[in-house]
Amino acid sequence: MSTTTDQTDRLAQRDEQIRQAEELLGSLPQQTGVAKGLFEGRFVADWVFPYPQLSHDQKVDADAAVAALERFCDEHLDAVRIDREADIPRETIDGLAELGLLGMTAPAVFGGRGFSQMGYCRLLEVIGSRCSSTSIFVNAHHSIGMRGLLLFGTDEQKQKWLPDLVSGKKLAAFALTEPAAGSDASNVQTSAIPSTDGKHFVLNGEKRYITNGAIADVLTVMARTPIDGSDETAITAFLVTPDMPGFQVTEPRMEKLGIRGTATARLAFDNLHVPRENILGPRGKGLKVALTVLDFGRTTFGACCTGAAKTCVRLATDHARTRRQFGRTLAEFELIQQKLAHMAAWTYAMEAMTTVTAGLIDRGLEDYMLETAMLKVWSTERLWTIVNDAFQIHGGAAYFTDRPLERMLRDHRINQIGEGANEVLLSFIALTGMRGPGLHMKEVADALKRPWSGMSTIGRFLADALRVRFSMPGVPVQSPELKPLARKLAKLVHRLGATVQSTLIRHREEVFERQLVQERISWTAMELLATACALSRWDDELTRNDRTHDAVARLFVADSLRHAEVCLKGLHDNDDELLLVAAENI
Repeated sequence: MSTTTDQTDRLAQRDEQIRQAEELLGSLPQQTGVAKGLFEGRFVADWVFPYPQLSHDQKVDADAAVAALERFCDEHLDAVRIDREADIPRETIDGLAELGLLGMTAPAVFGGRGFSQMGYCRLLEVIGSRCSSTSIFVNAHHSIGMRGLLLFGTDEQKQKWLPDLVSGKKLAAFALTEPAAGSDASNVQTSAIPSTDGKHFVLNGEKRYITNGAIADVLTVMARTPIDGSDETAITAFLVTPDMPGFQVTEPRMEKLGIRGTATARLAFDNLHVPRENILGPRGKGLKVALTVLDFGRTTFGACCTGAAKTCVRLATDHARTRRQFGRTLAEFELIQQKLAHMAAWTYAMEAMTTVTAGLIDRGLEDYMLETAMLKVWSTERLWTIVNDAFQIHGGAAYFTDRPLERMLRDHRINQIGEGANEVLLSFIALTGMRGPGLHMKEVADALKRPWSGMSTIGRFLADALRVRFSMPGVPVQSPELKPLARKLAKLVHRLGATVQSTLIRHREEVFERQLVQERISWTAMELLATACALSRWDDELTRNDRTHDAVARLFVADSLRHAEVCLKGLHDNDDELLLVAAENI
């Protein structure tokens, strides 16, 4: 009986999650980006080719900003001290603010420099290569802390808070996570009830793991508000300041394994009165605010990972070339060469994927949630292997605190958890990607019940089915030597589209529960996107007769496409049943 009840509750919860997702996704622009196209067996080339570039003026500004930031980091950014003392000194924060880094993409009217996302990613890569605590701090302030205000704030809200946030005089934080709401952002329990006079909302609840939470002057807080005329509630975003009575910092700096310099706080709200005019975005649409902000932050996440990956490649290569064992340098052994080659290849693609994704935002793609989620998962998974392999190449020496790799190992473990756990995002990528084809198939199923009035729908489905089955997408590389690889990518995009259709037919609604299926489809799509970005970068380099990265680019494309093929094959040739039975018997 309890099993039946549990299953009923689980199905009800799933239906509610689907309803919320449909409400959110249905409100987004239906423009097809490159990631959505992959699930349909299409390659939307315009978003990837040609490889995005900064304009001349943007490049001049970015080069100057990067040079200034590198000088500052050389002189004032002490990652060892920050880790040891578990604090980023105020003078370091002020120095970053003077460089404009805390408001770099904000419009000039608010004191920002109006940098593009691509230009800003170059700066985050510099910080990510030096100190993860500082990169997380900057990301929490700029990319998610004040991003909601830039995207959803009223003119009055922007005028009130943005100038001080952009200048760094004040700091921002983003407060979503709670004891019952981690990866499940929709499970926020903090309540916000309208006051009797209607001028305020009264907040009660707690938040935890909030980066900058104890040092922020403005926080974007998610809380659950009642829906007028209904017993239901919805999440609303509020702008909260620490001087509001009832705001409590219950733990200003939570002790943690890595990124020790960040001020990760636990907060509580006890009858905290927030003025009605502090609602950020539409009331009841806080989940959209939260997810949009996180989508944006994941792009700079990719830049930080790229910077860290480059540092690992440099450290590992230098050590392998100078450390001698058994009469040879480590770099002469094939197993070390294997690690170094893959590290360099993944780093090359990571940079390309970050640049293309940032370029999507700069060029006006309105719905980039799939691309940023794919960038986050792919980059953090690859970076973890890169850090681990760099550690292994250094051997026992890496384990001691006089080397940076023990800190990097601690710092980068959080990447697969923060801003959306990778397991959750893998399901999100697959289900969001398959949503378009799934809705199309549902329309056809409905049309078949009324064949005469639904003939146009059935006809469109048959045309699309024939296109997916027989029409090969084009990948427009310019270099003749890349055309065979482009054709191989096109064939796999074609296979993914057909596989999505067959998967939906085979599993129907059960696909929502089949996470092992979701994982393989997501990894296939991620590898195809990463390959497309790497090919675009490589093609651009070849048109400029730059062959610096030929070897690592060729390795990456071959390895990535092979992994995509393995994932597709695994949908039919696997040990899933054995695995699930074993898990149940542990």
